[in-house]
Amino acid sequence: MPYQAIENYGVIGNMRTAALVGMNGSIDWYCPPNFDSPSVFGAILDDGKGGRFQISPIADDLRCKQFYWPSTNILVTRFAHADGIAELEDFMPAGLPSDSPWCGHVFRRIRCVRGAMRISLVCRPAFDYGRATHETSLSASGVVFKSQNMSLALYSAIAVEQDGQGGVTADFVIEEGQSQVFALRDGDTNSRVSGPPSAEEAEELFQRTVKFWRHWISGCTYRGRWRELVERSALVLKLLTFEPTGAIVAAPTTSLPEVIGGTRNWDYRYTWLRDAAFTVYAFLRLGFTAEAADFVNWIQNCADLRPHAAERLPVVFTIHGDSRLPEETLHHWEGYRQSGPVRIGNEAVEQYQNDIYGEVLDSLYLYNKYVTPIDYDFWARIRTRLDWICDNWQSPDAGIWEMRNSQKHFVYSKVMNWVALDRGVRLADKRAFPANRERWIQQRDRIYEEVMTRGWNGQRHAFTQHYGSEDLDASLLIMPLVFFLAPTDRRMLGTLRAILESPKRGGLVSDGLVYRYPPQERIDGLAGEEGTFNMCSFWLVEALTRAGQAEPEMLDQARLLFEHMLGYANHLGLYAEQTSNQGEALGNFPQAFTHLALISSAFNLDRMLGNRKA
Repeated sequence: MPYQAIENYGVIGNMRTAALVGMNGSIDWYCPPNFDSPSVFGAILDDGKGGRFQISPIADDLRCKQFYWPSTNILVTRFAHADGIAELEDFMPAGLPSDSPWCGHVFRRIRCVRGAMRISLVCRPAFDYGRATHETSLSASGVVFKSQNMSLALYSAIAVEQDGQGGVTADFVIEEGQSQVFALRDGDTNSRVSGPPSAEEAEELFQRTVKFWRHWISGCTYRGRWRELVERSALVLKLLTFEPTGAIVAAPTTSLPEVIGGTRNWDYRYTWLRDAAFTVYAFLRLGFTAEAADFVNWIQNCADLRPHAAERLPVVFTIHGDSRLPEETLHHWEGYRQSGPVRIGNEAVEQYQNDIYGEVLDSLYLYNKYVTPIDYDFWARIRTRLDWICDNWQSPDAGIWEMRNSQKHFVYSKVMNWVALDRGVRLADKRAFPANRERWIQQRDRIYEEVMTRGWNGQRHAFTQHYGSEDLDASLLIMPLVFFLAPTDRRMLGTLRAILESPKRGGLVSDGLVYRYPPQERIDGLAGEEGTFNMCSFWLVEALTRAGQAEPEMLDQARLLFEHMLGYANHLGLYAEQTSNQGEALGNFPQAFTHLALISSAFNLDRMLGNRKA
């Protein structure tokens, strides 16, 4: 069975974990009970040994279509054939009382809506990323797969049989108006579930889940031109939220490659502090203050801003707030389309990335302004970190792109240190908090002058990636977004124009899509030419939008590029991290950062277009 394209997947979840469902009806990635738990289905990373749970018709010339039930995260895969039409509904229940026996299940309901269809079921788990063996036990109500450390229960009214490979299969026919329901959960000896839900129970669970998601998205205040896509991005972000702590994972997957056949494969099932400001900003723009507050609470609980023995704050945490993420290679898996290595854990946690303080302070400033005032005890922790920044902003670091081969004076990192001190001063002034204002202002201004002198390349008429560099960097599109520079500043416009050039002419834009830096191996020391970075493409839209205040043609260009970029979403409106030169999705999927950037650019572009009409 060949690998599906990354863009051929949809995602379902329950704010604890998520699963990827392909257009062929196969769950090829699922890590219960939490996002960062070991996988039980991982065929997306090893088609032969990864494990899958597939329900699909047995027929040639199937036509497949996938869509979300409107305003929900319930995924529907429609199979059409000359013999009939079947629809597979996949979801994890939401909105249930905590004592419901159906919490934590994956529900799969296959319905025949026309004619008759012969259906095949294959459920073949591979516990602990395929490293653990398991036993398979059949009963009248289904099957239990049990490994040494966990088990998986599949409840079904359809008789299944073992396939000799540790899995089970079934072959059955459904006729028009008939359906079959399958419920899957990580095994629990105390479970009160003894069999599959009845048709009535399944329908009630479906309707309760519909009601939950529609009620949640009804709180979205965005009413602009791209409402459907913005709401889909919001639903994705909610899906990637770990509800018990408020953390948001960067993506629910690991090691989907940035380069086919390359080694740029990383585990994104964790929470980056860098995402903080963008997450809080996006939620606030859409009216979701509770989610913004939950994320800030996670920061307060997990990220101790006081300098301590380690001094440098970890850049990434688990969803439970742990900063121990040892990186490991799964040598027994071949990787997506033979793109190894497959990694779990992330070594980036050990890096020094000095920009993160800017994103964190910006998010706290927004939270204090739009949600609720921060308290003095938290301010005391913030204040000590700001003093620490004054002493340490001069140090080189690994930068936003987490370079593994060197540390440099990255301009983006310096700008975000300026943001940290600027927001600290603003916060202290707004709340009349005790603060070392004179020192913070002095160091903030020193950073500004240094960026304007050492970060500016007069020959290129643009800011470049690091001091002394000739290379552009798309992260510098953030400058007007964080109010470091006016969007109409001569230097910002020069940087914009330089980035808009094609890579052959030293720029970063190819057919409206943006590379994060020049796509040559020399930049980061890793093999292979990666694709364009979707988040950066939306950053370019927003930078052009803001520049349109002075140059109206840039606003027109921003709209053109934005709508061009929307064409690279998959059939469900989802984005991976990157888009290849051939237009295919690359990298972990779906990526939260891309959807955050889409929300921000859509909000500001819509507002600017509205102002122009006015």
